Parts: sequence; structure tokens; C-alpha cells
Amino acid sequence: MKAQDLKDKTPEQLREQLVALKKEAFNLRFQQATGQIEGTARMRSVRRDVARVKTVMNQQAAAAAASK
Repeated sequence: MKAQDLKDKTPEQLREQLVALKKEAFNLRFQQATGQIEGTARMRSVRRDVARVKTVMNQQAAAAAASK
């Protein structure tokens, strides 16, 4: 996932993306705790994707506040 792709999305789409990523992160943590996870690299990429989504959301909110 690239930040530029996220910047083109609406705030509602970003919230939906964030919820989906958090669900995936929860499932990956659960799999790790039970020893079922095979590729732990996905946990890292999901965490980074969550950070990217939150960053873009904050940037959009700051831009909206500055324009008012």
C-alpha cells in the first residue's frame, strides 16, 4: 500500500481501511499466540499500513482545519 493511493481516498474510505487493517492485525496476533502463524512479516506490514492510514487521515484533517 502506498501513501499516494491513500491520499486519493475519502475519509470514510480511510476509516473502513483502518478498521479492516486492525481486524487483520488482531487475527495475526491471535494466530501468533496460538502458534498457527507461518509468515510473521505480514504483521509488520499491517502495522505499517495502519500507521500510513492514520498519517494520511491526520494530514487530511489538518488540511481541512487550515482551510476553514
